[in-house]
Amino acid sequence: MDDLASLTACETAALIAARKVSAREVAEASLARIAAKNPALNAIVQNMPDEALAAADAVDAAFARGEDPGPLAGVPVTIKVIVDQAGHATTNGLVSQKDLIATEDNPVVANLRRAGAVIVGRTNTPAFSLRWFTRNGLHGATKNPLDAALTPGGSSGGAGAAVATGMGAIGHGTDIAGSIRYPAYACGVHGLRPSLGRVPAFNATGGDRLIGAQLMAVSGPLARSIPDLRLALSAMARPDPRDPWSQPMPLVGAPAQKRVAYVEAPEGMEVSAPVRAALRAAAETLRAAGYTVEAVQTPPWAEAMALQLRLWMAEFRHSGLAGLRAENDPDANFVYAQMTRHCPEIDLNGLMETLKSRARLTRAWRSFLAEWPLVLCPVSGETAFPDQLDVASEAGFDRVLTAQMPLIATPFMGLPGLAVTTGRDGSAALGVQLVADQFREDLLLAAGEVLAPHPIPAL
Repeated sequence: MDDLASLTACETAALIAARKVSAREVAEASLARIAAKNPALNAIVQNMPDEALAAADAVDAAFARGEDPGPLAGVPVTIKVIVDQAGHATTNGLVSQKDLIATEDNPVVANLRRAGAVIVGRTNTPAFSLRWFTRNGLHGATKNPLDAALTPGGSSGGAGAAVATGMGAIGHGTDIAGSIRYPAYACGVHGLRPSLGRVPAFNATGGDRLIGAQLMAVSGPLARSIPDLRLALSAMARPDPRDPWSQPMPLVGAPAQKRVAYVEAPEGMEVSAPVRAALRAAAETLRAAGYTVEAVQTPPWAEAMALQLRLWMAEFRHSGLAGLRAENDPDANFVYAQMTRHCPEIDLNGLMETLKSRARLTRAWRSFLAEWPLVLCPVSGETAFPDQLDVASEAGFDRVLTAQMPLIATPFMGLPGLAVTTGRDGSAALGVQLVADQFREDLLLAAGEVLAPHPIPAL
């Protein structure tokens, strides 16, 4: 039965729909995999076996009645503890929110349920989802299943570790500065950051977000195959009126030229030799598949990164400092102190200028992507960092922040991005990032399938 937990979401859904295996059997296999793998990894921090089995039984009963429970019928998925799921605490990795029980589902959770997915657990995040590492005072640290000495990524580190080990076929994550793409990269799976407006979001427990989070933070999937990401996106993307940015856009856009802008070292940033080698190999793979891949000058990265961080920190100063002080999480305190070095406080005029600059940069990037529909670039300047490097010293933090520019810049313009795992460098995963215009996830997934045509085996 454990083999069922190693199947992809597409394989699982097809077997259940054909009545070759029951949703309950799949759920039991997933729960057995969690029992075997999670104690060493601490990826899932809120277990729900009874709910999972009840949801699986409901799928089987629907099929028995001749109904279609949805495209993800019976597929095991995990949910990050940062979003509301009725009956469970939306902790965001905080002791102060351990009893913040949601009474209604976030739209992305509702959409997954509506598609027939079976939620098997909720996954870990750093305190305040503030890091590319995953540790907090409430749930503890998550380990990387490839190498415990390396970060599992963050802030959706629990999702990355859970998907890599087959605890769930699809992991829900959120991304404001790489929090889907980086844990996918670190744990050796794939992660899709959708466009602004593609996947609806709203936490009733937290209320409306400030403008920066509204513009930059999105929910999306992690998985071990590109078709699974496509399937998950189709389920997550149903519009919801609770999110004013939610748009009913088609999942497949107009035909586009197969042109890829190759960016090996954005604005001359330091990029390690293994990362460069992975990018060059990916470029050759795309060329062999009929893509034109050329090194060209793109719109700014460093400016977009600086403005993204400025806006992010302005909002944290406005509404997060009381919570930071109340929580007193050592990691979050250190990261905030380092971020204040990089992002001096801005006044109202500075905030207005930041938002004005966003319009200019978005125009520049979307105009560029009209000519070059895809950008091939690093996920990070390095392979996965030593775990907890960012809180080891100021130098460690600066090393991490500098390497993450390709992850931080593009959310400022609301653009989608895809992290594709393409190989290994010792115990560390190797991969590349693809960026496209808003609502062109289809182009990302098509190219991603060229780069990763086969599912990644569960660890």
